[in-house]
Amino acid sequence: MRPQMLSTVLRTAARPSVVARSARTSTVALRHASSHAQETFESFSERYVNFFQNAEDLFEVQRGLNNCFAHDLVPSPAVVESAVRAARRVNDYATAVRVFEGVKEKVENKAQYQAYVDELKPLREELGTFFS
Repeated sequence: MRPQMLSTVLRTAARPSVVARSARTSTVALRHASSHAQETFESFSERYVNFFQNAEDLFEVQRGLNNCFAHDLVPSPAVVESAVRAARRVNDYATAVRVFEGVKEKVENKAQYQAYVDELKPLREELGTFFS
C-alpha cells in the first residue's frame, strides 16, 4: 500500500507546479492588439496627399500606392488625385491608370467607382489620363 500512497502524494504534489508553470506561460504570451492608436480617415488622407506631393521618383510613388491600398479603406478623391498627379509628374502613364484600377478594386460597387471617375474627370482631362 505504501508505494501506491507515495505515488498519489507525489502526483498531487507535482500538479500545482505544473498548473503554476502553465499559468505563468499564458500570461507572458498575452499581447494587446489595440496598443496602436487608430488613425482617422482625415489624417490618413492628409498623410498620403502629402506623401504623393513629395514623391520624387517612380519607386516612391509605387511604394506609396502599395502602402495606401493595403489599408482596409478606399482612399479619398484627394489622395487619388495626388497619386495620379505624382504618377504623371514622374512620367509614368501606366501607374496613373493603375491608380484608378486600384480604386475600382477597392470600392463595393460600380456606382461608387463611377462617382470617383466623375469627380476626377477634370483631372483626367487635364493630365490626359483616358481609359474605359
